[in-house]
Amino acid sequence: MNYDYSGVDHDPNKKQKRALITGITGQDGAYLAKLLLEQGYKVFGGQRRSTNPKHWRLDEMGITDKIEFVELDVIDQANCRRAIEETQPDEVYNLAAQSFVWLSFKQPELATLIDAMGCLRILESIRQVNPKIKFYQASTSEMYGKVHETPQTETTKFWPRSPYGVAKLYAHHITINYRESYDMFACCGLLFNHESAHRGEDFVTRKISKGLAKWLKDGTPIVLGNLTAKRDWGHAEDFVRGMWQMLQHDKPDDYVLATGEINTVKDFCNMALDYKNIKHYWNDNECFTEGNELIITTDKKHLRPAEVDILQGDATKAKTVLGWEHKHNVESLMKEMVDADIARLNPDSKSGFFDSPDKCL
Repeated sequence: MNYDYSGVDHDPNKKQKRALITGITGQDGAYLAKLLLEQGYKVFGGQRRSTNPKHWRLDEMGITDKIEFVELDVIDQANCRRAIEETQPDEVYNLAAQSFVWLSFKQPELATLIDAMGCLRILESIRQVNPKIKFYQASTSEMYGKVHETPQTETTKFWPRSPYGVAKLYAHHITINYRESYDMFACCGLLFNHESAHRGEDFVTRKISKGLAKWLKDGTPIVLGNLTAKRDWGHAEDFVRGMWQMLQHDKPDDYVLATGEINTVKDFCNMALDYKNIKHYWNDNECFTEGNELIITTDKKHLRPAEVDILQGDATKAKTVLGWEHKHNVESLMKEMVDADIARLNPDSKSGFFDSPDKCL
């Protein structure tokens, strides 16, 4: 899919832009790296030291060898500063996070160290090394939590309902504080749920798409948690473009990125089943085929201690100021995810999903 990247200067005589992405091995990091490479950037990918780096997303996109990886652990202040000194970036995108909400209840201190203090360490490193570096902080709709209004905008009051949301709220406000205190070009993207075929397997949309692929193959039921939660699901490819647009604007600010469309988890399940022409019915929280074969069930262990019932974003500001728009809808997103997971489980199939030039894979 081709986009209009208005405002980009392609003059070959100008200095090549340099970007450092923390969390580059995650979904958003991979899509952002792909976008920046297409725009002619030199891309540095921050990753923690590991005996087995997880580059599968970058590998599927065919860009792993185009990225220069640097050791970067946001828990270590000296390491953050050294990475910035070595790479000398024009832009830093902080996407590193413990982003699985349910896990943050089990590991609240780790979520705080990475998601809150990690952001502070990067900001302070930028301030010390070169305060002219532009900075993007990945804020999240989870900060709204128990929402005060629907849809949510940049001015909606925050009420986070998880250690993850609380940690991200600190990072959001410390980014604003550095912008106001040190005149730094620092932006926050209040991103609502964004998915793709490269979403982590712990997230509900990927549980559904991969679970459906496995059920079609061997009949193993899909196990989910809260089916009534309402979410505003968009595509990561659209959202990373918004991140980039924020740092290309004349002034730093904070923006909601969202589609404005909400669906329940059960709605997403129904869309996926209908897409594969599976006739089904629900009995309470379980889904069956017409032949009474179990497709989907639930388990309380997947429920959060404090639930977020509805998240729906209003991206009017981003559309008006940045010219941002989303190209995907929830149905096209769902189809891409289901097709990709079926292709992964059936590599000899003739789906051709990973060979298609339109799939950003």
